[in-house]
Amino acid sequence: MPVLRPAPRSARRAVTALALAAALATVTTPAQARDRPGPGRSCPRLTVSTGWYGANQARIQRVIDRYGNCAPHHRDGRAAPVAVFDWDNTVIKNDVGDATMFWLLRNSRIRQPEHGDWRTTSRYLTDAAARSLRAACPDGTGPDRTLPTATYTACADEILSVYSEAATTSGQDAFAGYDRRTMEPSYAWLAQLTHGWTAAQVRAFAAAARAENLAAPVGATQRVGSTTDATGYVRYYDQQRDLIRTLRRAGFDVWIVSASPQPVVDIWARGVVAPGNVIGIRSTTERGRYTSHLGSCGTERPGDDAQITYIDGKRCWINKEIFGVRGAAASRVQAPTKRPVFAAGDSDTDVSMLRDATGLRLALNRNKAELMCRSYDDADGRWLVNPMFIGPKGRMDGVYPCATAGYTASDGTSRPVRRGDGSVIPDQQDTVFAG
Repeated sequence: MPVLRPAPRSARRAVTALALAAALATVTTPAQARDRPGPGRSCPRLTVSTGWYGANQARIQRVIDRYGNCAPHHRDGRAAPVAVFDWDNTVIKNDVGDATMFWLLRNSRIRQPEHGDWRTTSRYLTDAAARSLRAACPDGTGPDRTLPTATYTACADEILSVYSEAATTSGQDAFAGYDRRTMEPSYAWLAQLTHGWTAAQVRAFAAAARAENLAAPVGATQRVGSTTDATGYVRYYDQQRDLIRTLRRAGFDVWIVSASPQPVVDIWARGVVAPGNVIGIRSTTERGRYTSHLGSCGTERPGDDAQITYIDGKRCWINKEIFGVRGAAASRVQAPTKRPVFAAGDSDTDVSMLRDATGLRLALNRNKAELMCRSYDDADGRWLVNPMFIGPKGRMDGVYPCATAGYTASDGTSRPVRRGDGSVIPDQQDTVFAG
């Protein structure tokens, strides 16, 4: 494991950080005193200490001690505190959606689109992408009309390019016309390409991919179509499994909220969170089989395919599925009693979910601009930054362009990152990294 070290901060940031740390360590308000464990009671303790940066583990433990079922306020009959985790590259290293897509392609498990028209697989697929896919892929074969991607390299390459690069192999845009704050059509496309299969069948595909990726050595790659360096392994983070286990033992209601397909995350999250405590990309069904349409949240109607568990869409799905908020209100920030206490993520995908957390927000540093702008700015003192636990990144060159281009708007334009009060976050240095 590389040695973790902070980069030098400016004098102003250093003084601010030291003052905040001193305040957290020494100041006890009446509310904090009430929230301490009672005499003779002890909250479950985090046991995996390696990989945590600075005081991060200690600060998370204080949240567990304050909100867990060992704290006096839980004797007042309050609802269990909620903790939410992204999945890919937050609880595990690498991406289970990618692992599943690669397996589907290597094993010819993608069905021919309805009437051979690729536009039926996503309302956001461009005509150029539909033409390229049609030209590259033959008709499906067998009773399931599956595409021969295991042997037909051109078809596998085109699907992989559209999925991984959001572009055709000739470089044309593959998707258009979507809201960049609620939809990532390439993520949704994986769920949509499971059309025609049952949930049990997709879970079986995911289980096979899981077995392969856990058995492969760290750093392994695999061949998909003509691509020889596709990521070929996945690992659970011991630190995150320990954290989730400790939160659950302390009485937290822990959820996974992921932009990978629901049945895929269901398989990977078994034994990590309680059954049913997973929110992934949800497809609609007809006669027990998945369609190419997605579940709805907020004011959208089934079949609109406008909002998945992505940036602001994560907020909507959390409000709907965890807190029971329906309609337009599901897309809005809720009162503190209807928000998570703790949240963890690694990407701009997770920004709204993390901002809604009332206690602490853990950001794993993958050099994602908006997330790191907000984390390093730490406007309310509740953000933690930690390097990835496996293969952490070194220091990013330059600064995060928070003041000019760190935020991606709904229309895809780049804008300044703003705090809740509307003020612009200044550019931020990368200060928590491996080296």
